[in-house]
Amino acid sequence: MGEQMKTICDVQREVDALIAQYKDGYFTPLVMLARLTEEVGELAREVNDAFGQKPKRADEPPGSIAMELADVLFVVVCFANALGIDLEHAFDQAMNKFRTRDAHRWPRNDR
Repeated sequence: MGEQMKTICDVQREVDALIAQYKDGYFTPLVMLARLTEEVGELAREVNDAFGQKPKRADEPPGSIAMELADVLFVVVCFANALGIDLEHAFDQAMNKFRTRDAHRWPRNDR
């Protein structure tokens, strides 16, 4: 039997339980923004290596786009948790915005 998929709410609770183990808790918003920027930079490095014009040097360790995306997600969830943001609700609002604002922006598939 396959593993059940996690909801965004599940992910937020899992991250919160992890962070709750530590005395200092979540970082401040500015520190989290810096951490998010770092993680996006690491993701950019992996994407540039895989698809761009700047491959890694021979002495650089191999990386993983999937792991870098997961690191970005972790920091985003930490950021949302620290600010009391329900990401499922925020995501639903964003999708509604994209569906309405961008409904006619690009050609659609004729399926």
